[in-house]
Amino acid sequence: MQIQINSDRNIQADERLAEFVRDTLKNKLERFSDHITRIEVHLSDENSHIKQDGNDKRCLLEARLQGMEPMAVTEHAAVVGQAVTGAADKLQRKLSSVIGKLRDKQSRSVSPDFSEPEAAEPEQG
Repeated sequence: MQIQINSDRNIQADERLAEFVRDTLKNKLERFSDHITRIEVHLSDENSHIKQDGNDKRCLLEARLQGMEPMAVTEHAAVVGQAVTGAADKLQRKLSSVIGKLRDKQSRSVSPDFSEPEAAEPEQG
């Protein structure tokens, strides 16, 4: 599972933040790692020019899955760390639902064998 981190010029994207993002995503999404090829993380400060308090930090996560269309979630929060954690939680729930439905569909496509077992030949003796 490859993790690519992008940020706008208003977010200080240092190695400590990158490590936090990678650790959070790996912890939350490890069980889906067989299905995920890449996760793109987009961090931004939506109203940095106004400098208001509020939920202006945005984390958009885009997960690319094998054989499926990419899926994305967004979370807004007061600080970047909360936005990352919230988005990871949303993505975890979404992946759980999508992959669960996919597994259900696959298990239903294999039809059970309800035929009678072949009768054993009586032993000649």
